[in-house]
Amino acid sequence: MEFKEKLLASHLAFEGSIDFSDSVHQTRLESLKTFEQKGFPTRKDEAWKYTSLNSMLRNDFALFPETETTIEIKKVKKYFLYEIDTYKVVFIDGVYSPFLSDTTHDGLDVCLISAALSKSKYRKFIDTYFNKIADTKDSLTSLNTSFTKEGAYIYIPKSVVAEKPIELIHFSTGKEKSLWLQPRNLIVVDKNAQVQILERHQSLKPHQVVTNSVTEIFAHQDSFLDYYKIQNDFSTASLIDNTYISQQKNSNVSMHTFSLGGKLTRNNLNFYLKGTNANATLKGVTILDEKQHVDHYTLVDHIKPKCESHQDYKGVFSEGAVGVFNGKIHVDQIAQKTNAFQQNNNILLDDKATVNTKPQLEIFADDVKCSHGCTVGQLDEEALFYLQSRGIPKKEAKALMTYAFANNVLESVELPILKRRINILIAKKLGVNLGFDL
Repeated sequence: MEFKEKLLASHLAFEGSIDFSDSVHQTRLESLKTFEQKGFPTRKDEAWKYTSLNSMLRNDFALFPETETTIEIKKVKKYFLYEIDTYKVVFIDGVYSPFLSDTTHDGLDVCLISAALSKSKYRKFIDTYFNKIADTKDSLTSLNTSFTKEGAYIYIPKSVVAEKPIELIHFSTGKEKSLWLQPRNLIVVDKNAQVQILERHQSLKPHQVVTNSVTEIFAHQDSFLDYYKIQNDFSTASLIDNTYISQQKNSNVSMHTFSLGGKLTRNNLNFYLKGTNANATLKGVTILDEKQHVDHYTLVDHIKPKCESHQDYKGVFSEGAVGVFNGKIHVDQIAQKTNAFQQNNNILLDDKATVNTKPQLEIFADDVKCSHGCTVGQLDEEALFYLQSRGIPKKEAKALMTYAFANNVLESVELPILKRRINILIAKKLGVNLGFDL
């Protein structure tokens, strides 16, 4: 049985086991029909021209773990921001772990989407936000919606500043030979509220695991959201990340993506600037080797006037790694005074690596300031020679130049401890001690 048929055959029993509202059930059934009609994306789809899922879909994935698994905190402590106090929502093989989590309803909600979807007191809230900005025509988003069971639910009320960052962490243990996970997150930052969030998907041993994640984010008027994604997994783990962000007037959303490991990583990042003076920042650093594959697909839709967006993605590839960047800026006819910037720069460290980059502008307004660009090249040999002439070994010289290449993205990281962690991860990825405080 093909995996698509397995998904369709498993859904009826799965749907009957879930106690959600009638409207949620209806949404899930409609989403399943969309997935049944469209199936998995292929290279024939323009958006997936350079990324194939064929090798991934040959596996016979389990959709749910057979047994619940517990993990000792000492074995996974390094994956948390343990140096500071944080709220935590942790899942093990798709199942919520109360032992590793630290949730709250004290002044803000950091809890489970299953609770929000099943309890009547959240009904109006779910009807207002659930599946309202996700692309209902996208097959993988529809697949996630049809199997929505668990994930994080975060609500920051009006004028509340979250006193601690929030960590969303998904562990896969390898107890199942092959596992397909589908977490669903709903995040609402109300008027004049502020929060910082860190998201991570991490397998604990090499095994075939695919995470098809969907996150819906609503940033209301004058809100501030600082969001980070760390993707540094085994070369047997794959991630398809679908994130949708709706921004209202004067909101400020910053999204940093650090793709440092994984067999196949696809980041679908969609910003909808629906209020005037909204500000969106999208930045990313990718360092891959060993035939790993990353595909950044971004959309920034300027719907209202006087909004700004800034995209800056840096990639470093070697040893057969493949990088894809497909970024689109759309400016609506009424979105005058738009200021939009998009840049994708890449370095190939050897002749086995490949980069495909396609920045795009679609502008239907005449009073705008928009620019885009991309580069694909190698390290400057003259600069490399200069560093070596000053006594720096070639390997360390390459690492220093690579670090400098990506550093402007790191400069905008607002969490000091996270910036230090990212520095350490980059140094390990480059295989050197960079020689300064990490």
